[in-house]
Amino acid sequence: MMASVEQREVLRCDHCSLVQFRTASALCRRCHKSIVVEAPPPVPAPLTLVPAQPVEDSGIQVASAVRDLRHVRNLSQRQLAARMNVPRTYISKIENGKAMPTLSSLDRLAKALDVDMSALLRDAPTRHRDEAGFLMADPFLAEIAAYTSKLDSLQKSIFLNHVRELAAGHRRSA
Repeated sequence: MMASVEQREVLRCDHCSLVQFRTASALCRRCHKSIVVEAPPPVPAPLTLVPAQPVEDSGIQVASAVRDLRHVRNLSQRQLAARMNVPRTYISKIENGKAMPTLSSLDRLAKALDVDMSALLRDAPTRHRDEAGFLMADPFLAEIAAYTSKLDSLQKSIFLNHVRELAAGHRRSA
């Protein structure tokens, strides 16, 4: 019986750079050369069987944090996966709460998103409050915020789309 996808180890071939699951023969699927790994991961002893809970049920909402930060940085799942050297489907599973990243994956996620790992582990209300405080420290944004509160939902949507377009244009020119 095959182990579930969440339990399988993802490796990158040093020869051809193919990202793949560990094979039984320890050979790359593309170039058929040995995939050298420093030390095999320790196999944890099963303690008790606990029914799996979606990631969102826990106090740590990694899935929404990854999705929110990826959107804020205007990255696709494919771009984020490329920064981490993992398959795009792995990012999708994290964002949908079907996979919980390991500590090393959380570290790589944080680096790929240019944030501290704690930003991925905070609960959503705290994270949004911190981001709002950071944004309101900018005098220009604080001044605009006073006007946006007077807009209806359609006007806010149009305004935010314009701001996103300006920010995307600024990132491309930088």
